[in-house]
Amino acid sequence: MVAPAVTPAAPLKRRRKAKADDGVITVGRSRTGTVLANTAGVVFSVLMLFPVYWVLNTAFKPADEVLALEPGFWPSNPTFDNFISAFKAPLFLQDMLNGVVITLFAVAGALVVGFLGALAIARFSFYGRKAIILVVLVVQLVPFLALLIPLFLMLQNVNLGFTTLNLTDSLIGVSITYLVLILPYTVWTLRGFISGIPRELDEAAMIDGCTRAQVFWRIILPLTGPGLVATSVYGFIQAWNEFIIINTLNSPDKQNLMAWLLQNQTTRGTAWGPLMAGAIITSIPVVVFFLIIQRNIATGLTAGAVKG
Repeated sequence: MVAPAVTPAAPLKRRRKAKADDGVITVGRSRTGTVLANTAGVVFSVLMLFPVYWVLNTAFKPADEVLALEPGFWPSNPTFDNFISAFKAPLFLQDMLNGVVITLFAVAGALVVGFLGALAIARFSFYGRKAIILVVLVVQLVPFLALLIPLFLMLQNVNLGFTTLNLTDSLIGVSITYLVLILPYTVWTLRGFISGIPRELDEAAMIDGCTRAQVFWRIILPLTGPGLVATSVYGFIQAWNEFIIINTLNSPDKQNLMAWLLQNQTTRGTAWGPLMAGAIITSIPVVVFFLIIQRNIATGLTAGAVKG
């Protein structure tokens, strides 16, 4: 008995047009669209990077090249005189130290207080919980300038019950102010990270004999580590780069580097070389801080993106 011949199946096409009943929509981009998108990206990158390049270019130029009628895109005689002038300027090192102290205090305090507040909102149910979440969100919409005068009056007369303090023109007053300004964002962000941790982990740990405090230290805090890192980046940048509040409340010897940069602008004109050199030095701590914790930033930015 002869077996019937089997007709070989036609080879499947690697691509086929999507039909209406397939429920599949093919998304693509033509070569022209890709070229236009890449061109737009390059142009946008150049526009964003050009100010940074010009700051570097000006910082290494001598005074005669900076004030030349025809600007040069590269210093003919590179020099470090502008950086030396910035370091030798009055109050530069003092204001740098002030900025470090204020920023570290504000960020550390905001992380501690904000983490505890976010933990309470994310893990416990209480009356007014939703209202607190709404207030935390709305507070971030209030501009700094609207708070400047009330803030000055509050810091000028801080009543502790047994004594009255004047926290204007002081590092502690500005540090507390920055802490309060960073706090709403910290609470809102960390709430999302903590909500992303399954409650089953808390329950399993408590069944195994852990107390509520041990659950906090051994479960929640380690898992929220990347979120704390990502939040600290925003807080550090916000406190380090702030200018209006500290320039209004404090005298020059108790300001940060952002306020110190203003001293390069006088009635005789602006010292562009030292100003640009000081701007580069001012940005170095932010870059160093970012490089130290960069490995945890990507994890922290996506850890709280699912729930919350």
